[in-house]
Order: sequence, then C-alpha cells, then structure tokens
Amino acid sequence: MPYSTLTLEWEDEIALLTLNRPEKRNALSTAMMEEIVSALAEIETSAARAAILTGSGTSFCAGMDLDALRELASRSFEQNLEDSRRMANFFRRIYGFPKPLVAAVNGPAIAGGCGIATLCDFTLAVPAAKFGYTEVRIGFLPALVSVFLVRQIGEKRARDLLLTGRVVDAAEGMRMGLVTEVVPREELLPRARSLAKTVAGNSGASILETKRLLLSCAENELRRQLELAIDANARIRLSDDFREGISSFLEKRPPRWTGK
Repeated sequence: MPYSTLTLEWEDEIALLTLNRPEKRNALSTAMMEEIVSALAEIETSAARAAILTGSGTSFCAGMDLDALRELASRSFEQNLEDSRRMANFFRRIYGFPKPLVAAVNGPAIAGGCGIATLCDFTLAVPAAKFGYTEVRIGFLPALVSVFLVRQIGEKRARDLLLTGRVVDAAEGMRMGLVTEVVPREELLPRARSLAKTVAGNSGASILETKRLLLSCAENELRRQLELAIDANARIRLSDDFREGISSFLEKRPPRWTGK
C-alpha cells in the first residue's frame, strides 16, 4: 500500500522501513504513527523474516511534531487519555513485534524517536547519533517510554536520562545499554542488512517463540505499569507547566515555570 510519511521496500527476506519526513526531521505525527503500525502489520504478514527501521535525511526521529504539540495543549482529559492509550499501543507494537526488528539510527533520536529506536530488538547507531528523553524541558512527561526504559537500562540510569533531559551520543548510549553497536555512517545500512540476515537465518519458529516468551515473562507487570503511565501522561497535559513549556518552546524563549 502507498504511504505518505514513510517508505517500505523489500530486499529478499528483509523489509526496509524508512521514516520519510526529512524536512521535519522525521518528527512523529498522528499520520506517521498510524502508517508505522500499518507498515508493521504488512511486514508481519509478508514473507519477510526480519525488518530494518531507519530515517531519511540527517535525523532518525526528532520526537513529536510541532503541530501535534500545539494540539495537545487544547484537548480535554478524556481526549488526552485516549491519545495516551493510542501512543502506548504504538510503542507496545514496536516492542512486541514478532519478527526481528533492527533500528539503523542515522541521526538524532529524541523523545518519542528515542523510544522507537531503543524498543527495537537491535539498535545500531552512527557515531553522530544522539539519544535523549527531553520531555522535562517542556513540562511534559516521558511516562510511556519510561516503562520500557527502566527495563532496558535499570532505574538509576533511567532516572539520569528522564530527570535531566540530557542528550547523549552514540558511544555513551552504548555504555548505558540503549545502543547495541556503533557503526560508521557509510556502513550503517550494510551492517543492519547483515545483522537482519543473520537473525533471519535462524529458525523462524524459534525466533517467534523466543520473542513471545520474553514478552510474556513480564506481561502482567508491563500492562499494569502502562496503565499508570497512560493516566500520568494524560494528566500532565492539563498542567500549567505543560502549557507554558509548549508555548515557550514554540516561541523560542526560556520557560517561566510555576510548578503547577
């Protein structure tokens, strides 16, 4: 099927999904999230045995689109709750995708973009790639991704990233456990293809059951934590600090926090 925010190509038994809004640094819009979910469904039912996810241009994904940010500040709690649940299902879909998924991070992966990159089974990154959960800088809450992040790198390191909002390079990301391997830019996609083919060469039934087992071991706790995160994500959008953070970000000025 045709897509407007991404491209989907097929290379033997490997699917290549490329976020394709380079003029927006591949920022997440509602349309893009819906198309990623649709593309993953297409890959799942195809003959592809593994998939690569990358970005066009110089960014992997810069987080949420500015137009989407503007809209959040005017929604009701019920609307925000519905949107938070939709986003939680989006991240859960990537995390629980049944076929091997390799992220080829070609540039900055920030906020929700960092979530996409690190929820894949493997995260390859060029040396110039950047990773960060910068939500606290705009009065937002990285609630949904925090559920997965603590599982991946531990609570102490997660607190570092989530509370400071700092951005780390690929080398530090690898030391923290966000990145599987740092790869020279010219070797990124060839290495991603090589890794995808290596994994795809294993038993498809074994891969499927291994991923299903890893997910099911923490299924109940993951579901409970995501429900808490969905509620927190919706509630923070009603705060004065969130509205001020969005306004200051869009107006390119320092925020004036009230703590409300």
